[in-house]
Amino acid sequence: MTTQPGWHVIWTQSHCEQLVHDQLASRGFEPFLPKVNVWSSRAGLRHLVRRPMFPGYLFLRHAMDKTSYVEVRKARGLVAVLGETWEKLAVVPDAEVESVRALAQSDLPCMPHPYLKEGMRVRVLRGPLAGVEGILQKKSDQKGLLVLSVDLLSSSVAVQVDCTAVDRA
Repeated sequence: MTTQPGWHVIWTQSHCEQLVHDQLASRGFEPFLPKVNVWSSRAGLRHLVRRPMFPGYLFLRHAMDKTSYVEVRKARGLVAVLGETWEKLAVVPDAEVESVRALAQSDLPCMPHPYLKEGMRVRVLRGPLAGVEGILQKKSDQKGLLVLSVDLLSSSVAVQVDCTAVDRA
């Protein structure tokens, strides 16, 4: 069974992303390991180093059939290809991978950020509401609506917050 080429996620052992990437590339596959610049300190000296954007993961674009799946699984350092079975592998939308690719190629400074979605319980990290917990609603790229509830009163109030200042509670 051959499917359309799609972006699959490869889960690797710790610090084995480049090893798995190189093995898959040498076998004719199309792996993508997004990296970002991060500051590192050694012996009191700071310098920029390239590190995986998503530690422990890389992407692979391929029309996965049983033969290619078995070949991918042979890579040393590989833990799994995400999905239920080889016939039902998880696929990342092209637009998401292209956004990651654009960021990786831009060399703009970036940092890990908690994955937040509407309805998630969050805690404010800084500002006048630091320490306050509530439910994140109506999330946009930068702003969100934090809903604070008093269950005993069956009442809630909402306040707009900076999504970069909240974390999962």
